[in-house]
Amino acid sequence: MRLIVIAITLCFLVPLASQAQETRTYRWVDDEGVVHYGDSIPPEASEKPKQVLNEHGVTVRQLEGRKTPEQIEAERVAAALQVQKDLQHRADTALLATYNTVDEITMHRDRRIELFQAQARVTELYLRNLRRRLAVLEEDARQYKPYSSDPAAPTIDPDLVKEVQQTKESIGRHEQNLLKYQTDEQLIKERFEGDINRFMTLKGLG
Repeated sequence: MRLIVIAITLCFLVPLASQAQETRTYRWVDDEGVVHYGDSIPPEASEKPKQVLNEHGVTVRQLEGRKTPEQIEAERVAAALQVQKDLQHRADTALLATYNTVDEITMHRDRRIELFQAQARVTELYLRNLRRRLAVLEEDARQYKPYSSDPAAPTIDPDLVKEVQQTKESIGRHEQNLLKYQTDEQLIKERFEGDINRFMTLKGLG
């Protein structure tokens, strides 16, 4: 009995599905601005935007056509702007969740700056010692060939050459570190200045 009921139901549903498919109508506009309707899409209109209409002439679906380079570029720009907007929103949320006042931001900034300044002072001290050491080594090396003008001068000890080279390399590394500390300090100042201005804007502090 159940099989008979299912069979009868299918007999009613299949014609209905066919009828729904038969009544689907497409609407599109050609290059001349003329509106066309049809139950199928001709090849020349395959890349045009189209609307799918039901049996009552109501649009039930939009079909995009091929996008122009201008449309693609506009969508790319819009997507990039949305990404920036989302990133700014997350940054604003984090900023407001981290600080309650401008003074808190300033204190955090000053602690970070003090750290870089302390690292820079230690590096500067170490550099002064290395430069003094290099001056002593180079003075010692001038007593030997090939740095001495005395033809009778002995050849320089390879260990002395190596020590001079290593000292120069160490000076170079510490000079780079000092520059990095100074650069990082400036970046921290600029970043916190931006955070302060943004925080004041979000809080309406003028």
